[in-house]
Amino acid sequence: MSDHQPTPTFQFSRDVLRRLAFIRASQRVGIPLVTIKEALDELPLRRTPKEKDWEKVGKKWHKILSNQIEYLTRVQEDLFTCIGCGCLSFQRCQLVNPDDAMSIEGAGARRLLPGTPRPDRS
Repeated sequence: MSDHQPTPTFQFSRDVLRRLAFIRASQRVGIPLVTIKEALDELPLRRTPKEKDWEKVGKKWHKILSNQIEYLTRVQEDLFTCIGCGCLSFQRCQLVNPDDAMSIEGAGARRLLPGTPRPDRS
């Protein structure tokens, strides 16, 4: 909680500062607010979370962050070739996604989704 001071500043308790830092760091790497909220809901409300509490959240968060890193790596490495988005602007698109055949799987960059084959960079 915050204690309003006579000057236009707020003083937050350490556990609130930690939660705010967690929220900001998570947002910076593209984690949705609903996922952040789910993680924070696992922390105790009536006391400052201890190291074990954060460790529990961290173990679950590790998988989420690993998935996010994997996706960002795919985007970084594969964006220069056909990603199955339907733009058909690369010569390679005609080979791997003729007439936007991947559109039946849904919208967006189909070849960047986790679990799909990596685009051939040749």
